[in-house]
Amino acid sequence: MRILVVEDEPKIASFIKRGLEEEGYAVDVAGDGESALDYAESAQYDLLILDIMLPKRDGISVCQELRMRGLKTPILMLTARDTVDDRVEGLDAGADDYLVKPFAFKELLARIRALLRRPREVTPTRLKVGDLILDTATQRAERGGRVIDLTLREYALLELLMRHKGQVLSRTQIAEHVWNFDFYSESNIVDVYIRYLRLKVDADFEPKLIQTVRGVGYKIGEAR
Repeated sequence: MRILVVEDEPKIASFIKRGLEEEGYAVDVAGDGESALDYAESAQYDLLILDIMLPKRDGISVCQELRMRGLKTPILMLTARDTVDDRVEGLDAGADDYLVKPFAFKELLARIRALLRRPREVTPTRLKVGDLILDTATQRAERGGRVIDLTLREYALLELLMRHKGQVLSRTQIAEHVWNFDFYSESNIVDVYIRYLRLKVDADFEPKLIQTVRGVGYKIGEAR
């Protein structure tokens, strides 16, 4: 899952970014409203965390602009203001939730999980490809009844592939979703993690589910 954090206070932005990355999210940070619009236009995010008080363009107008552009990505507003009118303004601008500073990081994580569970089209929490099952609510993977132990990054990669079952994803598409803009596009990190995943998901099982499409990328599905 990839998240954009829009926060102009470096310490707060760093705290949120570090904490989310420890939870397995890929995180980009924008420090002002104009940059936020550029980031949101350049990549596909699963969630935006948007501070209201921002330089260049405030969070309310950024949220309104993104909704006008047709962006349906969940938006969680952050603010130091806690009046009813402030909350109503943020929600009316198109935000999905509202969190007042200072906040407990556990609450931020809970709100993120709740927003990501909300169906945008229909987002299942239990993904299945052949006998491989991934429960996104518990982040538990199993195949043939055997639990598979995954690192946070391996889990993110497997979830991405399974949510796009049968669809070929390029290395760039995978990298942009599982990693952030710090990802170096010439590196072979995607191939490395596909290899890690194959060792856990495919090596001891038949049929092999993770497939290479030469010159294009990877997909997951039962071979025909």
